[in-house]
Amino acid sequence: MLCGRDGAGDALAPLLAVCAGYFMVILDVTIINVAVPVVGRDLSASLTGIQWITDGYTLVFAGFLMTGGALGDRLGNRRVFCSGVALFTVSSAACAFAPNAPFLVVARLVEGLGAALIVPGSLALLQQAYPAPAARSRAFGLWGSMAGIAASAGPLLGGLLVTTAGWRWVFLINLPVGVACLMLTLRHVTRSPRQADRALDWPAQCAVVAAVALLTAALNEAGRRGWSDPAVLAGWGLAALAAVAFVLRERLARSPALPLSLLRSRAMSGGAVIGLLFNFGFYGMVFTASLEFQQQRGFSALATGAALFPAVAMTMFASVLSGRLSRRTGDRPLVTSGMLLAGLGLAGWAAAGSDPPYPLLVAPMMAAGFGTSFALTGSTATVMGAAPPAYAGAASALFNTTRQIGSATGVALGGSLLATGADYGAGLRTSMAIGACAYLTAAVLAWRCVPGKPEGS
Repeated sequence: MLCGRDGAGDALAPLLAVCAGYFMVILDVTIINVAVPVVGRDLSASLTGIQWITDGYTLVFAGFLMTGGALGDRLGNRRVFCSGVALFTVSSAACAFAPNAPFLVVARLVEGLGAALIVPGSLALLQQAYPAPAARSRAFGLWGSMAGIAASAGPLLGGLLVTTAGWRWVFLINLPVGVACLMLTLRHVTRSPRQADRALDWPAQCAVVAAVALLTAALNEAGRRGWSDPAVLAGWGLAALAAVAFVLRERLARSPALPLSLLRSRAMSGGAVIGLLFNFGFYGMVFTASLEFQQQRGFSALATGAALFPAVAMTMFASVLSGRLSRRTGDRPLVTSGMLLAGLGLAGWAAAGSDPPYPLLVAPMMAAGFGTSFALTGSTATVMGAAPPAYAGAASALFNTTRQIGSATGVALGGSLLATGADYGAGLRTSMAIGACAYLTAAVLAWRCVPGKPEGS
């Protein structure tokens, strides 16, 4: 499935290409958080403008993931992936040279659309490039570790760039990565099969975009306005109506974007919910820990990134280990044990007291980072393995959409608990305890839904 000579370099090239694109996408979710106050001052942006610089990217990214998956299945995942990388790179350059806040907001929206085209195709291309189960598990593991590394390294890298080179380099850094990703993909990843006879179900796509965008917007606003605010409740209600419209449309469509029969698969739906739960726990921890270190302990942005490094350091190690173990044990014990370990880590943080010294928090962060990445390989393989090849893009989009919803929910709930708790420490401990419960729920679900080791393997 690979182009070029058979060799270690050629075998790794598709993985490097896909992971580079995915790393850019996730990095842009978190790296902007450190830079946005400086951006706002430099471009004289209003508070609303600053919020849109941050949230506009996330809303478009989350809302168009299913569309990106459907386009990949119909037009070819490599073609759509490369189009997304090119769009993301060009829009990053536009962000870097933005003359004012409205221009930057529009460029960020386009950047989010490029991200939505990149992510669904990334998993489908890995499944295509590594057909052997063992190699595919290792590839999925490294792909998954990119998310944890990028999310946690974002504040560190953002703080370093802002303090040394200026905020525009937060976007310029994407240019060489995007060009390298595009060249590697075009040279080393084979063309993907196309399902040209499958019509794009635009009513269903619009319903998905509306549902995910409204839900993400409501979750973002819940952290600022409160969970009972009328605008937040209206967002949830409209998101639910859009989701119902999607289901009804898929029942009637001749060529559905995501056949409902796939969702009736225990592995597919269970794996997607597991992804939602562990992203809820991990990104909720990263967000609340970042606020704790900066606002309560007085860490700089650079020091905060360094303080979060124990969680980052474990992700790469865990993904490689789980990829190697999966062919011996199957995915079920790896996903289950990873979720249990991560849950125990956050439970330990919740039980550590109101103002624990930093060394006591290292082990909980390591457990959460290791457990999440350890489980991600198996849950990814479960979802992708449950889908027929013709719907690889749609399955990847479903998995990443639920994960994005989990991230948004974890961040929104964590921010709300910190703002409304009796004191900052109480809100932090409550957030960690809820994250632990999410991980433990995922462990139970994994034991029931993730397939065990195939017989004879």
